[in-house]
Amino acid sequence: MSLKTTVGTCLLAAALLSVSTACGSAKAPASQGSGEASQPSAGAAVKGGTLTILSNQDFAHLDPTRNWTMPEMDFGLRYLYRSLVTYKAEPGAASLEVVPDLATTTGEMSDGGKTWTFTLKDGLKYEDGSPIVAADVKYNVERSFAPELPGGPNYARLVLKDAEKYKGPYKDGSLKSIETPDDRTIVFRLKRPVAEFPYYTTLPTFAPVPRAKDTKAQYDSRVFSSGPYKIDTYDRGKELVLSRNEHWDPATDPARKALPDKVVVKQGLRQSVIVDRLIADQGDDRTAVTYADVNGESFSKILTNPKVKARFHNEIRGCTDTLAMNNTMAPFDNPKFRLALQYAIDKESYQTTQGGPAAGEIATAFLPPSLSGGVAQDTLKIPATGDVEKAKALIAESGVATPVKIKMYASTGDKVAATAIQESLKRVGVETEINTFDPSVFYDTIGDTAKFDGMALYGWCQDYPSGSSFIPMMFDGRTITDKGNSGNMSLFKDQETMDRIDAIYAMTDLKAADRAWVDLDAAIMQKAPMIPLVWARKPLLTGSKVGGAFGHLIWSGQFDYATLGIRK
Repeated sequence: MSLKTTVGTCLLAAALLSVSTACGSAKAPASQGSGEASQPSAGAAVKGGTLTILSNQDFAHLDPTRNWTMPEMDFGLRYLYRSLVTYKAEPGAASLEVVPDLATTTGEMSDGGKTWTFTLKDGLKYEDGSPIVAADVKYNVERSFAPELPGGPNYARLVLKDAEKYKGPYKDGSLKSIETPDDRTIVFRLKRPVAEFPYYTTLPTFAPVPRAKDTKAQYDSRVFSSGPYKIDTYDRGKELVLSRNEHWDPATDPARKALPDKVVVKQGLRQSVIVDRLIADQGDDRTAVTYADVNGESFSKILTNPKVKARFHNEIRGCTDTLAMNNTMAPFDNPKFRLALQYAIDKESYQTTQGGPAAGEIATAFLPPSLSGGVAQDTLKIPATGDVEKAKALIAESGVATPVKIKMYASTGDKVAATAIQESLKRVGVETEINTFDPSVFYDTIGDTAKFDGMALYGWCQDYPSGSSFIPMMFDGRTITDKGNSGNMSLFKDQETMDRIDAIYAMTDLKAADRAWVDLDAAIMQKAPMIPLVWARKPLLTGSKVGGAFGHLIWSGQFDYATLGIRK
């Protein structure tokens, strides 16, 4: 890193080196559940063998420009493609530190933080042996603007200079604020100083896609690999098989161990069956892991069996489960009615459906404690079981006549949780119709603003350890898109909130900015565009022959696929 200006020096140091700097920052969350969740599973994994991932769902998106859910980003970035910068493959607080990936450094800042330059390493190759060049990274960032490819990370769209009207490479050609003067150099010119920009470049948006291999919407099914593995076969919803990319050079990639010879993802299985198979630990299941969360009703079978409990990982995610409401339509366009629902929800009942306290803590703010100085914030001080009388009084003040009927959207795996919300709201005269969707299409469904016409169970996780990866993404009205809408699922567009977001963005003192995000969180709680429910954990289980398993703090406690392998 070359620090060419003094703008944001403290913030820059925190962003590039660690969240545990003297400047002040988010604290690393502690592990609970098995008691060993932050440590790799016992026994060293070795090179070779087949790792099986047992999943109840297909991937929504593996295309790096559309991949923006934590488990899928973890899978894609550790196996199939590399970004300019990545996170350390180590447990605990070390997993929050950024390190070079495709680039030689974590970026060189100039022009007061408005220009960032990255130089690619020598010897980088795709799965066919062709070289990875800077223009391929530029091209994928440009793809993230294309309306034909909705749903991916929008950080580049928010900060790149002269990008407001750019519609991607298919319609508008090249974006001038990304320069590639040669095959190894890429320069990003921003509309404002962004000392956290290296965090942005850890996202799959900043992975390479060669123009000649781009198949647009079909790229989801056959990514052209720049990582340690390539796709052999992919039968959507049934099985994905990865084998080694023989042109991947581990000398350029200290983050990924790439231990298994083959990775097989078995999809479409019942989650309770997956967990029972891993508990039984027979045959090939001994070298398998679960992709999705352990179902709450299985906790007792795991925690009461010491041998199984030793294979159980339950890292806190840095995520908040929420109930999103479409603020542009009645009755949710009424702020007092939305506030009433804050009081109506029995969060303890919702927590029980997730597996009780072992599955997560009741959320009293949008920011998880890891982003509010390690201390849970509680502005409204609502009892965990709700306050029905207060909710009824606020509904009366709102003028909304009850009973009122509304739709609630949830993934199929959240049907029981949705029912708990339904029962809560019934207490105050709000009747809900539950609509469930397969997890592979759920986010695309509620991300279509023309179709989302009610409430939805939704969650948000930190993309990097700062409140700026949470509050603006969820509540800045300028981030809303017609399709592929992510983050601001409630379509909340409040000028006072947006003005305050801009003011915090302009701060160069990290400690002051961290405090400002917490204060803004409290103000937004009063406006109630969403309802925080639970600060979730990530309960996962491995077979007895799997080594190197730990929950990575950035990827919401998901196993770090960079280190998973088979033990002898």
